[in-house]
Amino acid sequence: MSSNLTWHDTSVVKADYRKKNNHSSGVIWLTGLSGSGKSTIANIVNQKLHQKGLQTYVLDGDNVRHGLNKDLGFGEKDRQENIRRIGEVAKLFADSGTIVLASFISPFRSDRDQIRESLEDNEFIEVYVNCPLKECEQRDPKGIYKKVRNGEIPSFTGIDSPYEEPVNSELVVHTDQESEEASADQIIQLLKQKSWI
Repeated sequence: MSSNLTWHDTSVVKADYRKKNNHSSGVIWLTGLSGSGKSTIANIVNQKLHQKGLQTYVLDGDNVRHGLNKDLGFGEKDRQENIRRIGEVAKLFADSGTIVLASFISPFRSDRDQIRESLEDNEFIEVYVNCPLKECEQRDPKGIYKKVRNGEIPSFTGIDSPYEEPVNSELVVHTDQESEEASADQIIQLLKQKSWI
């Protein structure tokens, strides 16, 4: 980082945004294998919170790679940089008083922990969207697993690249055992328990 950079404080701060919005802000980080239901759950939660008049936003893995991170590949270092950038964006949204739903495979535990550490206490909720690989592969909503098995996509998380399961998530939902709607309701209940909403 250049020594010529200085953080510019603003006159409107996070507490002001939260007061205006009448709710807390932070990052709900949904992690899990491709096809586990992360994006679907994030969108259900977002819709329910939006209907209540809350300030929310969804950051989705595929969407971000169309713009902000389109220069990144899928090797380990690029995946880490992808998540680092998203963490920074999510933090900015949280600072603006927004509840951010971040839906990313984010296979490396250290990357997720780094985002948690960059935020203040009670500003990060990790949701492990737990679904067995076999079930994710059967769903294959984007046809990705088929391409992986055909050798068209190398180093794919869960197949030939590791996924490090969370060990201390605030919430674990099992999408092979319950609907995405039920999982979304659990997240909203947790937000109430943590006084975010």
